[in-house]
Amino acid sequence: MQKETEIKLRASRETLLALREHPLLKKRNKSGWSRHELFNQYYDTPDRELAQARVALRLRRDAEQFIQTLKSRGQSVAGLSERNEWDWYLDKAKLDTKKLTDECWPASLAGLDKKTLKPIFSTDFVREKAEIAWGRGKARVVIEAALDLGRVVAGKQAEELCELELELRQGEPEALLELAVELAADLPLMPCDISKAERGYRLYDADGYSLSLPAPEPDPTMPLDDAVLALGWQLLGNSQRLAEQYRFNGRWKLLGDWLQQLVELRALLGSLGQAAPRASSRELRELLDALIQDWRPRVEAGQDDEGVRQAAPAQFAAELDQTRWGLLSLKASLWLLQRGWTVGRNARGERQGAAELGKWLPRQLAEEAVALQLLRYQQQPEDLAEQRPRMERLLVWLRLARTVLELPEADRLYGELVKLYALAQQPLSDETLDARVEQARTVWTLKAWKALTK
Repeated sequence: MQKETEIKLRASRETLLALREHPLLKKRNKSGWSRHELFNQYYDTPDRELAQARVALRLRRDAEQFIQTLKSRGQSVAGLSERNEWDWYLDKAKLDTKKLTDECWPASLAGLDKKTLKPIFSTDFVREKAEIAWGRGKARVVIEAALDLGRVVAGKQAEELCELELELRQGEPEALLELAVELAADLPLMPCDISKAERGYRLYDADGYSLSLPAPEPDPTMPLDDAVLALGWQLLGNSQRLAEQYRFNGRWKLLGDWLQQLVELRALLGSLGQAAPRASSRELRELLDALIQDWRPRVEAGQDDEGVRQAAPAQFAAELDQTRWGLLSLKASLWLLQRGWTVGRNARGERQGAAELGKWLPRQLAEEAVALQLLRYQQQPEDLAEQRPRMERLLVWLRLARTVLELPEADRLYGELVKLYALAQQPLSDETLDARVEQARTVWTLKAWKALTK
């Protein structure tokens, strides 16, 4: 068994050609490019029991060599993945189920009849790969860069496969993101938390692709720094999966969900006070603000305008042809991996970062709740929209971490505040103003709100 650490980046055909000649890769290329035609058949049961167990079983032909591979899902978030992998070299193109012993086979599949494993989809592509030397101080880092171009085929369904895969051969995982950031500054590369196997399963079953990562489970005793890391990874990873799926099928709701992840990530960055000095997150905040500023008006306009919804997929494709989405995703991944918010903070910031979440969060929410001045907006509902950023900071924590709060009816507080936030986004009218007054009064009288602001 070996551990596979890699990052996949969606690219266009033009980008793949440009990558081969990119000055950085040419300078660091220590092996030259080699070309391989890879034919891959994936196996599962008719009920896709391997997929449910989060493993992928593949038989590959590389020239005259046959390789059977079993991969676990492992950890995969924001495009950076770590998986366990078992390889067996075979004499012929036939699955050898005797190799699938308890040493590698998931315990959850112990009762599976391996005779029911059948070909389910294929991923055939040409791979050009090279060994890239990437120095990090005195540490030696070796990265395999692979340019993959081909097709994923499941029955009558097919999708083009066009991506850059960076796999760590020696060194620290940060090096993968550092190299990817350098390349993404020049070329449109989209971090893609979806494996080739997942692409096949998605073609086989369009609804089989999971759009969100497992929700983190914050603990009241966990340090704030650990909570920021867990919540940040989830928001970023979800945004990437939603972007990939909207690119794939153009379903309108996915675009709104994608934007919401960016809004919440921006709110998270803005809520940390001295635990995250502004200089440490300035670049990410500026990148997020630019994306939100461009896409929020489109999403809001599209709620009532079919023409806007119809035009959005082409506009999103144009967005992916630029560098900013990929660059934001990769820089945010590196920032999280390196705990970038801790850079340059003072002693008070260190204390806040180390504070237990269950003690820090009530104080933080109380400060935001008092500053929201709901009583004022019961008299001046026309100005409520100016408080959207503050409500976003309240909502991101209430959505993802309210279980650590000792508040009465915390779920109701979240739900009613969501309604108020929605009203703050609606165009002004007598009906909207009346609804804002009533909803602000509802939130203001909640037991949980009174407990926060006492």
